[in-house]
Amino acid sequence: MVVSLWEPVETPGRASAAGLSESAWISNLRPFVSEIMEPASHDGMPGDVLIVEDDPIIALDFEDTILGFGVKSVRTAGNVARALEMIAERAPDFALLDVGLIREKSFAIAERLEALKIPFVFVTGYGADVRLPAAFRNRPRLPKPYSSDALQALLKRRADDSANS
Repeated sequence: MVVSLWEPVETPGRASAAGLSESAWISNLRPFVSEIMEPASHDGMPGDVLIVEDDPIIALDFEDTILGFGVKSVRTAGNVARALEMIAERAPDFALLDVGLIREKSFAIAERLEALKIPFVFVTGYGADVRLPAAFRNRPRLPKPYSSDALQALLKRRADDSANS
């Protein structure tokens, strides 16, 4: 059982404005994406990446980019509760955590991933100014907007670190 101070919050977003859940909205876009981009060969990348991002467009962009690097499986959660469910169902090899989800922070997810020794990176549009709890101050950060090269380097480095530990 995961105990945390962070409570999940249902968040309205673009998807709900369209009358869809975030996952349904993203799923509706996948057929178009798969026609455009086929995954590359697996080259030192984690096999399964969890993206925790509340903006469906940003999540889809991350997913497309990561699949293009050769990652075999990419899953997306738009809030803390869903991310923790997905981790409980199947732990990822790596995770990207948007720090500031709508009305909640991703620190409860970071706590769970750290307990499971799963590498993760914080993603933020606030750069070095974002305040992280002391336990996570030295964790890698990926700024938004991100560069594909920086994202690929983080994925490869974290996959290599996990393989060597």
